Amino acid sequence: MPYYLMLTNLTDEGRRTIMKNPGRVWEVNQEVEQMGAKIIAQYALLGQYDFVNILDAPSNMVIARVASQLGSRSTISTLTMAAITMEDYVKEMGMAKALKKY
Repeated sequence: MPYYLMLTNLTDEGRRTIMKNPGRVWEVNQEVEQMGAKIIAQYALLGQYDFVNILDAPSNMVIARVASQLGSRSTISTLTMAAITMEDYVKEMGMAKALKKY
């Protein structure tokens, strides 16, 4: 399945929710999995973003739905990017090189 990197920032409402119920993170993770994406890894960050999630999902449409549904709650904003494993990247670059002489 394709991999995705989701950077997340909490809104003021989201920070209040986490302070009242830190376990809400686990509840949201279950909801994400019910939407069809699997959380591979998750970290809290210090800096410009509050969290990073590494997910896999069967399609861009599934991850778009996850990001849209989570963002519609007014507790977070997301920046989502598709990710390619280094193995797949190197393989693809090798195929591109074979097609064009450098």
